Amino acid sequence: MRTSRFSDSQIIAILKQAEGGSPVPELCREHGISSATFYKWRAKYGGMDASLMARMKELEEE
Repeated sequence: MRTSRFSDSQIIAILKQAEGGSPVPELCREHGISSATFYKWRAKYGGMDASLMARMKELEEE
């Protein structure tokens, strides 16, 4: 499977920008991602912080 070109902290930062009120299409253009990618990230990582995301990745690798 292809790895993401965005780090965990970058994904969290993009999701936090959207929670802060930035329009999703503008964020997608700014960061060069599709809206489908954004919504997939929001479904998977929404409400997490960096430590929870790291723990989840460790569990997926096991």
